[in-house]
Amino acid sequence: MAPHKKSKKSKRELKKLKKRKNVNGVVPVEPKTIESDWWDAFWHKNSSTQGFILLSLTLSFLSDRCVLEVADFSPDSSRTLLFLLSYVMLPRGCLVPNDEAEGFKYFFRVSKKTFGYICSLVREDLISRPPSGLINIEGRLLSVEKQVAIALRRLASGESQVSVGAAFGVGQSTVSQVTWRFIEALEERAKHHLKWPDSNRMEEIKSKFEAFFGLLNCCGAIDATHIIMTLPAVQTSDDWCDPENNYSMLLQGIVDHEMRFLDIVTGWPGGMTVSRLLKCTGFFKLCEGGERLNGNVRTLSGGEEIREFIVGGGGYPLLPWLLTPYETDGLSASMSTFNAMHEAARLLAVRAFSQVKGSWRILNKVMWRPDKRKLPSIILVCCLLHNIIIDCGDNLLQDVALSGHHDSGYGEQFCKQADPLGRTLREKLAKYFHHGKEKAPSK
Repeated sequence: MAPHKKSKKSKRELKKLKKRKNVNGVVPVEPKTIESDWWDAFWHKNSSTQGFILLSLTLSFLSDRCVLEVADFSPDSSRTLLFLLSYVMLPRGCLVPNDEAEGFKYFFRVSKKTFGYICSLVREDLISRPPSGLINIEGRLLSVEKQVAIALRRLASGESQVSVGAAFGVGQSTVSQVTWRFIEALEERAKHHLKWPDSNRMEEIKSKFEAFFGLLNCCGAIDATHIIMTLPAVQTSDDWCDPENNYSMLLQGIVDHEMRFLDIVTGWPGGMTVSRLLKCTGFFKLCEGGERLNGNVRTLSGGEEIREFIVGGGGYPLLPWLLTPYETDGLSASMSTFNAMHEAARLLAVRAFSQVKGSWRILNKVMWRPDKRKLPSIILVCCLLHNIIIDCGDNLLQDVALSGHHDSGYGEQFCKQADPLGRTLREKLAKYFHHGKEKAPSK
């Protein structure tokens, strides 16, 4: 039997129906809902060791080392395999806190209050760039809060995008897109959390250094660390290969008495010495030009003046505004006293780097073939997050800080350069300490 022919009338009606559906060129579709209950779902899924930690460790292990492809197994067998492997790999004592508030900070390094503030900083940017395609496995659009959570978890854990995505029910590409959007937004919106202090704030910092360490007119402590990475063979060079034969990028920072970063510089190859790095910075040029560390001097009882300065390790040059310790051979009593006070203050910078690399573990893991133009932004955002935690009155998680030195495995550098004015300033302070602070200095 021949097929039934459609009448002209039915064809006309069909055209009218299509026209009604396409009024204003828009075809009605079912609106996607925004996932707003992400934390409840995340906490329920990842609040046990058999949840997040076991799964993420194994996924990270598998994806980073390419031991096998989980996709080769059925869903049920994959889950069983991941659980068993993770159970073997889980370090003793690595437990998610039972308290939900503590658990939130465990996963994201910030309290819920600070998290909300961070969301407020980047919300406009994340909304103005609609997350096209950024949906979870249930087809709901990712809320700003969930996007921020994904990015923070990626930065905090340093785990693979596959592992982080599995914890949130999103794909690897989504983790990549969300994290980079967040980095771009925070880099622009949180600049005010990392700036050189004004004169009033600097006076407060100096008074704290004097109260804590006895250092008159000290404005901060400086240090530098290596961010290890790998580079494609075509990009390798001796500049990026550091003294320990790692490819790395340097990060230098100056911190105050609360371990808040006041100035950072990054993007320079790890093959440089810290002395050379310092001289390439804008901070060095400003200090040499008398435009920074040029505030009020302190006058000792004998009329000797102490200018503003910062303290740094032996790898830095001794300058009129940067004091390094005395070499250890043949130290006098006054020199030993100065070194002890100097070291106590300098360790603030060491601890700050151990904290930032421990809190934001992405900085303490080998970054596989990073874009050298993007890596400085990642580093900067981690430093901004460190400062935001302090500025919001949030507590830095001490138990996540690196237990050893932030540059473990790297030998100590020594710089022989010593400016006569730097020597003189150091001697004044050493004598002042040795004589037991004869009289309170005038301001």
